[in-house]
Amino acid sequence: QVQLVESGGGLVQAGGSLRLSCAASGRAFSRWQYAMGWFRQAPGKEREFVAAIGWTGTIIYYADSVKGRFTISRDNAKNTVYLQMNSLKPEDTAVYYCAADLSSAQIRAGHGTWGQGTQVTVSS
Repeated sequence: QVQLVESGGGLVQAGGSLRLSCAASGRAFSRWQYAMGWFRQAPGKEREFVAAIGWTGTIIYYADSVKGRFTISRDNAKNTVYLQMNSLKPEDTAVYYCAADLSSAQIRAGHGTWGQGTQVTVSS
């Protein structure tokens, strides 16, 4: 079993930055090498993939919409994954969800265990 808790969301002006964190816990997470990632869901829209990172950090995927602006990283000693978001745009406004799965490719495909989400609002 894996539990995920996101933090770091908030209100920011366009062009600004935020860093999201996701802390993982649970017996399964401690036993296996989980990939982690981020998704987001804007009002009235489907949940969309943002980024994923493998256990070692060498495999990383980004959605085209965030490439060059967002950076995903992880600290395995802290069981935490981060999403550094720069040059934020109003269209980045969404609830951001953390995800964990044994494969970063599976996360990119939309599978995994989910957190409760954290709201990010970018004002114009």
